[in-house]
Amino acid sequence: MKKYSIVRVGSEYVVQAGEARVLKVSSRREAAKLVTDAAVLLQQEPARDADEGASIGRDTPEVS
Repeated sequence: MKKYSIVRVGSEYVVQAGEARVLKVSSRREAAKLVTDAAVLLQQEPARDADEGASIGRDTPEVS
Protein backbone atom coordinates (compact mmCIF):
# COMPACT_ATOMS: atom_id res chain seq x y z
CA MET A 1 0.00 0.00 0.00
CA LYS A 2 1.18 3.51 -0.77
CA LYS A 3 2.06 6.07 1.85
CA TYR A 4 -0.63 8.74 2.22
CA SER A 5 -0.01 12.29 3.34
CA ILE A 6 -1.97 15.52 3.69
CA VAL A 7 -0.34 18.75 2.52
CA ARG A 8 -1.67 22.28 2.89
CA VAL A 9 -1.65 24.27 -0.36
CA GLY A 10 -2.94 27.80 0.12
CA SER A 11 -6.27 27.53 1.92
CA GLU A 12 -6.90 23.93 0.80
CA TYR A 13 -5.57 20.51 1.78
CA VAL A 14 -4.26 18.00 -0.75
CA VAL A 15 -4.21 14.25 -0.09
CA GLN A 16 -1.20 12.59 -1.69
CA ALA A 17 -0.64 8.88 -2.41
CA GLY A 18 3.12 8.57 -2.68
CA GLU A 19 4.12 11.51 -4.88
CA ALA A 20 0.76 11.76 -6.70
CA ARG A 21 -1.83 14.33 -5.65
CA VAL A 22 -5.16 12.54 -5.62
CA LEU A 23 -7.68 14.73 -3.80
CA LYS A 24 -8.20 18.37 -2.80
CA VAL A 25 -10.54 19.36 0.05
CA SER A 26 -11.23 22.49 2.08
CA SER A 27 -10.55 21.16 5.60
CA ARG A 28 -7.85 19.06 7.21
CA ARG A 29 -10.47 17.14 9.21
CA GLU A 30 -12.26 16.12 6.01
CA ALA A 31 -8.97 15.04 4.40
CA ALA A 32 -8.02 12.94 7.43
CA LYS A 33 -11.45 11.24 7.49
CA LEU A 34 -11.25 10.39 3.79
CA VAL A 35 -7.77 8.88 4.18
CA THR A 36 -8.96 6.82 7.15
CA ASP A 37 -12.05 5.61 5.27
CA ALA A 38 -9.95 4.66 2.24
CA ALA A 39 -7.51 2.69 4.42
CA VAL A 40 -10.40 0.72 5.95
CA LEU A 41 -11.82 -0.06 2.51
CA LEU A 42 -8.44 -1.20 1.20
CA GLN A 43 -8.10 -3.67 4.09
CA GLN A 44 -11.44 -5.38 3.38
CA GLU A 45 -11.76 -8.58 1.39
CA PRO A 46 -13.26 -8.08 -2.08
CA ALA A 47 -16.89 -9.15 -2.40
CA ARG A 48 -17.40 -12.47 -4.20
CA ASP A 49 -20.03 -12.71 -6.94
CA ALA A 50 -22.03 -15.87 -7.53
CA ASP A 51 -20.45 -15.92 -10.99
CA GLU A 52 -16.79 -15.05 -10.47
CA GLY A 53 -16.28 -14.66 -14.20
CA ALA A 54 -18.79 -11.83 -14.39
CA SER A 55 -17.45 -8.38 -15.01
CA ILE A 56 -18.75 -5.06 -16.19
CA GLY A 57 -18.51 -4.95 -19.95
CA ARG A 58 -17.97 -1.89 -22.05
CA ASP A 59 -18.39 -1.11 -25.72
CA THR A 60 -15.32 -1.28 -27.88
CA PRO A 61 -14.80 1.95 -29.84
CA GLU A 62 -15.13 1.64 -33.59
CA VAL A 63 -12.05 2.45 -35.62
CA SER A 64 -12.68 4.10 -38.98
